[in-house]
Amino acid sequence: MEKTTKTDKKTGKSIFPLEKINMLLMACCLLLIVVGFWLMTGSANEGSEFNNAIFESRRTTVGPMIALAGFVLMAPAILYRRKQNNTDTDEK
Repeated sequence: MEKTTKTDKKTGKSIFPLEKINMLLMACCLLLIVVGFWLMTGSANEGSEFNNAIFESRRTTVGPMIALAGFVLMAPAILYRRKQNNTDTDEK
C-alpha cells in the first residue's frame, strides 16, 4: 500500500497541495453557495390555492445568482497562489 501524502525530504513534514488561504477562500465560496440555496427556499403551493411567493425575486434571481457566484469563485479559490517575495531583487 502506497502513501498518498507527500513529505518534505528535509523536514519530514507532509506537504499539502493547498495552503491555508486556499482553504479559507474555499470555505467562503461554500458559504456563498449555502446562502444562495437558503435564499431559494420557501413554501410551495399547498392544496388548491396558488402561492405567488414562488415567483419572488429573492427565490428566482438573487438566490441563484449568489449560489452561481459561489460555484464560479471556487475555481480561483483552488488555483490561488501567493506571490513569492524576492528579497534579492529588492536589495540593490
